[in-house]
This record gives sequence, C-alpha cells and structure tokens, in this order.
Amino acid sequence: MNLVLDTNVLIAAFIAKGFCHTPVEQCLRMHSVITSEFILNELREKLTGKFKHSDADATAVEMLLRSRMRVVDPTPLESNVCCDPDDDMVLATALTGKAACIITGDKDLLTLKKFGEIHIISPSEFEAYEVESIAKLE
Repeated sequence: MNLVLDTNVLIAAFIAKGFCHTPVEQCLRMHSVITSEFILNELREKLTGKFKHSDADATAVEMLLRSRMRVVDPTPLESNVCCDPDDDMVLATALTGKAACIITGDKDLLTLKKFGEIHIISPSEFEAYEVESIAKLE
C-alpha cells in the first residue's frame, strides 16, 4: 500500500520513540512510503531548529528515510484545501504518489478525513485501517 507519513509523525517517531515509532517502523518495512522534498526539508528544519539536533543527526535521519521512501515531486493542488499551505503540500505529495492514506497528527488534516480517495488517519488508527485494507484485498 502506498502511504504518506506527515512530518509530525516522523518527528514523534524519531524524537520521542513513543507511540508513533511502531507504526512508522511497520510502514517502512511493509508498505511503499511516499515523501517529497518538502516533507524532508520540513523534517530537517524542525529537527535542527525546534528540537536543536545537530546537522549530522538530521542528515542521518534524512538519509535513512530516503533509503526507505520514494520521493515524488508533488504537483501543486489546483486550489487551496487547507488554511495552512504546508498541509496542502502534504495532500499534493499523497496525490502525486497515489497514496491510499496519509498518517498524520495534524488536526486540520484529520478533520478532512478524506481527500478524494485518500484516507487521512491518525497513527492510532493505522493498525485498524491496515487490517481493513488487507481484508478488502482478499
């Protein structure tokens, strides 16, 4: 399954190593994870700026993700969907990468629930979504 991991989920997985760590690890092992330069740049900026990690640590995280994800060049949306243009870039990444879902903790994105055929779910909803998606294929 193609899916997008939003920046906030990646940060939670790498910084806190809490709840988000398990779904991110599973997605990277079992699915085709789509990303974009926008998401990777935002991740780098947050790691080095807000969370004060070194450039070397941010580069290591970025290189790991690049080795496990497919980077797409998102086609901009025809019109704004969200108040935050950064959220529109996440939607555009998912659309360009033909993702089945976006996993995010962003409340504005989660409020949408769907964007076209793309489901927008929280990390805590991923396991049930994954099981349901697999069941539909069988």
